[in-house]
Amino acid sequence: MSIKISILSIISLLVIAQGCRESERFEINYADTTPPGKPIISEEYKPLYGGARIYFTPPEDEDVLTVDARYTNQKGETIWFSASYYTDSIDVEGFADTNPKNVTLYAVDRAGNKSETQTITVIPKEPAVARVASSINVKGGFSSFYLDWKNELKQVVNIHVSYSYEGKEKVIIYTSTDTLERKYIRLDNISETTPVNVKVKVEDRYGNTSDLAESSIYMIKDEKIPKDRWVIPITNDSIGGVPQGYWDAYEGRMIYITDDIIDNGLNWNWGSTGPKGHTGNIADGNLPANFIIDLGEEWEISRIVTHQRDLSWSAPNIPTGRGWYYGNENIGIYSMYIWDAVKSDWDSICTHKIVFPPDLPGQQYRVMAQAGDMAYLYVENPHFSAPTRWFRYEARFGFNNDYTSQAHMGLSEITLYGRKKTN
Repeated sequence: MSIKISILSIISLLVIAQGCRESERFEINYADTTPPGKPIISEEYKPLYGGARIYFTPPEDEDVLTVDARYTNQKGETIWFSASYYTDSIDVEGFADTNPKNVTLYAVDRAGNKSETQTITVIPKEPAVARVASSINVKGGFSSFYLDWKNELKQVVNIHVSYSYEGKEKVIIYTSTDTLERKYIRLDNISETTPVNVKVKVEDRYGNTSDLAESSIYMIKDEKIPKDRWVIPITNDSIGGVPQGYWDAYEGRMIYITDDIIDNGLNWNWGSTGPKGHTGNIADGNLPANFIIDLGEEWEISRIVTHQRDLSWSAPNIPTGRGWYYGNENIGIYSMYIWDAVKSDWDSICTHKIVFPPDLPGQQYRVMAQAGDMAYLYVENPHFSAPTRWFRYEARFGFNNDYTSQAHMGLSEITLYGRKKTN
């Protein structure tokens, strides 16, 4: 036992000694005016999209804290980056083009003294703004248009969208950090013959801006499918071998999903899945769950708008903030089907993921959720479905745990758009 204690004591003393030496390294000495040695830059560097990774050997000075890099952009502004003394490289970003760029490196000690500078010339790859801009696709759709783009580098860029029609002009700016993004812009009550002029440019945080891309698009007219003729099969009634799901769990009721009343956190207007005869345990959830609608007559469907629930326990107070939107017991991924009368089978249309918008003010989540999430049945080439009398919505996953939750879920409203059978 005494031997073990001795060994532990020695280890402890060594750790303490090392900690003291490390803390001494970071003690600030304001009287120090001696600059540190300069970093040694490797001749080899790695070109990056819109930047470069520069390799270096830091000076031996014990009080060096960082190795910094700077360059001057096309606007005459100094762009600065910093890397820890413990690393051997620094990433420099924000170049506007692929022309050679001069980057200056220097060391900084704990008293703020800077070393002599070293300069390297690098040739970056295509900048992020150009890559994102070249991927943007603008397409007209049903009472709306949408933009697709790729941002595989996940660098922070802003997408400036200006659109005008009938003498009106509006501007929207989206901040992008995801690899793939799609944004819908709704434009109700616009004629199919009215051109909408769309201008798009991309800007990064370093002030670089892409060329302006301009296009003219047209809307496709559809209408809300009236719900007064809809018939909702009761639970376990099967259509084409698929049973209607159970949506009457807890406070939820199936009839609320098509009543045109949106849950606002106070009226508790939603349907809720859950095993019939459930025990009240949330873990009893039963996704996937189907919600089948008899449209009452044949329609060619174009799009769907769904509304989430916001279970607020603060009633009678007015709900504020995010509430349960985009999380908790709300559906994040669902699939859509229409009935093919010729094949006497369900035709799988698509699976839609409701994108969670990160880092928004709480109230903005409420505004977005209560406006509803819209999805086309056919996204890449917007068009109407074949005529059908039956529509099936299949709830697959909730938002929680990165869209893997299959606990019981709530759904406030389903609204469908399209046109009556044309022939």
